[in-house]
Amino acid sequence: MNRRERRAARSSANSSSETAEALCAAGQREMQAGRLLEAQIACERALTLAPDHAESLPLMGLLSARANQHDHALAWLARAIRQDPRAEYLASLGGALQAQGRHEEALQAFDKAVQIKPGDSSLWCSLGQALAQAKRPDEAILALGHALTLDPENWTAANACGLLLYGQSRFEDALACFTRCDELRGGHAPTLYARGRTLADLKRYPEALVELERAHVLDSRDADICNNIGLVLQALNRHHEALQALDNALALRPDFIEALNNKAALLGHAGRFDEALALLEVVLGLRPDHVPALTNTALWLTELHRLDEALAAYDRVGAIDPGNADALWNASFLHLLTGNFEAGWAAREARWKAQARQTTSYPDFTQPRWLGEPVAGKTVLIYAEEGLGDAIQFARYVPIVAAQGARVILVAASPVCSLLSGLPGVVECLAKPLSVRPDFDFHCPISSLPMIFATRLDSIPAAPYLPPAPPERVRVWEGRLGRRDRLRVGLVWSGSAGHKNDHNRSIPLDAFVGLLAADVSFVSLQKDLRPDDKAVLAARSDIVDLTEHLTDFVETSALVACLDLVISVDTSVAHLAAAHGRPTWILLPYTPDFRWLLDRDDSPWYPSARLFRQLEERSYAGVLDRVRRELGAMISASATR
Repeated sequence: MNRRERRAARSSANSSSETAEALCAAGQREMQAGRLLEAQIACERALTLAPDHAESLPLMGLLSARANQHDHALAWLARAIRQDPRAEYLASLGGALQAQGRHEEALQAFDKAVQIKPGDSSLWCSLGQALAQAKRPDEAILALGHALTLDPENWTAANACGLLLYGQSRFEDALACFTRCDELRGGHAPTLYARGRTLADLKRYPEALVELERAHVLDSRDADICNNIGLVLQALNRHHEALQALDNALALRPDFIEALNNKAALLGHAGRFDEALALLEVVLGLRPDHVPALTNTALWLTELHRLDEALAAYDRVGAIDPGNADALWNASFLHLLTGNFEAGWAAREARWKAQARQTTSYPDFTQPRWLGEPVAGKTVLIYAEEGLGDAIQFARYVPIVAAQGARVILVAASPVCSLLSGLPGVVECLAKPLSVRPDFDFHCPISSLPMIFATRLDSIPAAPYLPPAPPERVRVWEGRLGRRDRLRVGLVWSGSAGHKNDHNRSIPLDAFVGLLAADVSFVSLQKDLRPDDKAVLAARSDIVDLTEHLTDFVETSALVACLDLVISVDTSVAHLAAAHGRPTWILLPYTPDFRWLLDRDDSPWYPSARLFRQLEERSYAGVLDRVRRELGAMISASATR
């Protein structure tokens, strides 16, 4: 006789003194104590005595469900509900149906439960979780929110709601839920991890680090926590500590693909490209179809100028995920960088779907987009959707559109509106974002014009093309600059601090010390000074700084017209000066933006520009040395005239 039979025999011997109620109560006690077999024996005995015993039927359903006997659970619960359709029984039925993947039937059961007992927070929580499992997140959030309204201390509802909101990138709302969870259950590592990760997505990195480190103290064996600490430290530019955190994650889980990929990204950004590529090989050995690793591989191969291999990596991404817009967008950069304009302009249209370009704002116009069809007598709205430099570079196409008989309305960022309003054919230049939309027939992104006009290296509309600065403004600037007894050289040493490649293209002002010894009059064209540069500039008397008067690009154009040369990093002023045909020397990183191509010191976009590139060691010291020598030669040539 086995264990179960012996216990059943003992139960039978005592049957004369037992009732179904007593046996059911004993079964409930056994279940609460975790003794499921004993609970089931007691419950079966109760049902032997009273086959329709109201409390034993749902108890058998629960016990069967816990034993993963879901068919039996459904049968017992269905009997219980037919006899007494309580909300609790319906909720148990819903849970059993969920376990079998019968989500729609489960939802019907939970829905009936909340109709019977609409004030029960736990039932609304179960309904919300079932809706989430059925991939109906918006309804799930509403149900879970109602559960919290009924019972603000329902931790399960707050946590489930927070996770759903996080999945929808509603980070502020998610944070409120996780904060509530922390208030209800302090010292809970998963909650602190969720708070930290959400704060990181809100770019509140110092707060995120505090929460993640609290989680790490509570659970030092969680590799996910270590990985996210590494990401936050990287965002705080604490790269050495970030690397250590990622190494901690990998020590806990050596095949942790996300941490391997993140470490490779960190090494790549630190210029350790070969090490990054070696790590990515490990990732791709574990997961040959891992798209982020392939994308990073292409990125670091690009930095090493192994461009054919980089394009092959993007092709692999396209084969794995044909709709991957980021791969097309990144590949467009390589095509354009190498002069393959036909493929580059076409692939660049993927920017509308690429995650990397989600910050690009473009209105949802109802009129058709212009793709090059005849527009004589029509109004075309051209929208400068990208940066200031892009707007200036591609403004050369606007008169060509007008020459086809179109009436052109140009929309651009406020600082360049006054400058671009003077382009031939522009009837109106409006600042974005548009508060009131004008009437027009077609719209077109300004960065799509090179594709529409099938631009090739030998067919780029030449500079200069911007309207000249107003003579009266030029005279004002001549007066401010005073007597011209030496060459005047404008300087721009940094671009926007928010640019994703700012660390490669901007140069601290103190790096120009050797250049500043040249016998010329240096004039600052630098707006938005950074604190360190501001201190350096204030200490130097050999740089004329009148930038307080540079209120827009028309004023900058007038000042540039008074200069003999502009030396600039890759930023909007470089485009402005070169688009006016002024001598412009542009300082470029080893892997420049696509427009500057590779391995040449001139630009087909700007005939008056000279390009000074970093060499493979990626140092601006060598660039500035070459500029200093060339400036010396220019001074000597000027003295002999």
